[in-house]
Amino acid sequence: MKPVTNRRVLAIALPIVLSNATIPLMGLVDTYAVGQLGAAAPIGGVAIGAIILSAIYWIFGFLRMGTTGMVAQAAGRGDMAERDAHLSRALLIAGVAGLALIVLQVPITRLAFWIAKGSDEVETLGQTYIAIRIWGAPFAIAVYALTGWLIAVERTRGVLILQMTMNGLNIVLSLTFVLGMDMGVAGVALATVIAELAGAAVGLFLCRDVFRAPHWRDPARVGDMAMLKPMIAVNTDIMIRSVLLQLCFMSVTFRAAGLSDVTLAANQILLQFLNLTAYALDGFAFAAEAMVGAAFGARNRAALRQAARLTSLWGVGAVCLMSAMFLFAGGAVIEQMTTAQNVQDVARVYLPWMVLAPVVGLPCFMLDGIFIGATRTRDMRNMMLLSAAGYFVALWTLVPLFGNHGLWAALMLFFVLRGLTLGWRYPALEAASTR
Repeated sequence: MKPVTNRRVLAIALPIVLSNATIPLMGLVDTYAVGQLGAAAPIGGVAIGAIILSAIYWIFGFLRMGTTGMVAQAAGRGDMAERDAHLSRALLIAGVAGLALIVLQVPITRLAFWIAKGSDEVETLGQTYIAIRIWGAPFAIAVYALTGWLIAVERTRGVLILQMTMNGLNIVLSLTFVLGMDMGVAGVALATVIAELAGAAVGLFLCRDVFRAPHWRDPARVGDMAMLKPMIAVNTDIMIRSVLLQLCFMSVTFRAAGLSDVTLAANQILLQFLNLTAYALDGFAFAAEAMVGAAFGARNRAALRQAARLTSLWGVGAVCLMSAMFLFAGGAVIEQMTTAQNVQDVARVYLPWMVLAPVVGLPCFMLDGIFIGATRTRDMRNMMLLSAAGYFVALWTLVPLFGNHGLWAALMLFFVLRGLTLGWRYPALEAASTR
């Protein structure tokens, strides 16, 4: 068992923080590119198209989270054969899921836009975006599995290489296709597909040592029901939790679309601030996943507690920095994001919610990492059910009374409920680590 130290936390977390910083940057660049068209509809079209696909893909985020927890515990037990075989299972699921999404793209798109309430122009642009981006589904989902494995074995520099390659390529191609070749929303979507293919290829290369041993292609081991049953249970719980989480976040965009195109565009810009916060905290949450998972697999309660404590303390420093950045530089960022003056004005009105969000969201982000590492996924599922129920009650109550302020207030309450409910279950997680 490696010692749980600040140096180990930072060795895992800093490459993740750096790599994750490129993800919201990619969203910022996409929004910037279509924002230069001088209208709200292209921003809204990319917003709705991206949120629909992100929500669908993140349903399969269990491949990232479940892979990290189970592989980290296998490594903690010293079971390298299971560590490698699990990657094959995850990649098989990714391939089948991605192909299914391509086949089912028409009913998925129709259902999504039946739920979404945007203008005709926004809907048309959003459908164009989805029709192109869906072809990257197998590669996008495979990246989840590859990233989860790399985090579990604490090779987060590899994650940095993967994300920098994928997101850097996306940024360059998006600017080239939209501003240089005048491809509009279609150019943003095509850039993402090419980048996702490149990301999957780089991820396979970074995991190449798995393919040098025989375990990844051993049918008996890969198909071992003794390992498949817990994998199915963990992934099912995480999938249900992820569906609920994405329903809550999708409702923010869909509800804003029902208010006005300008409000939708302003909220899309502000959501980039929220994404930046999430990705900054993910660096320390992912460190918690790897370190808690290893400690849980080794049945070392003291190491588990120390991992939870140290990663959370670093998270506190991160949220203080993020809130300060949004407070002092948020207005300038909004001005750079769009040339539409009405969108700028509305975004500034709701910017204070983004200053509050990092502090409010810290407990739930860190506890998610701790529970994923320990694969206490049933608790994650059940606490998400309670939190989502509270959120939708607040949404239906506050938005009619306070409009977009009510929408952001309901989302902050959702963060608080997630933190409180998972915190309530943490003592049981610690107790399970010694059994």
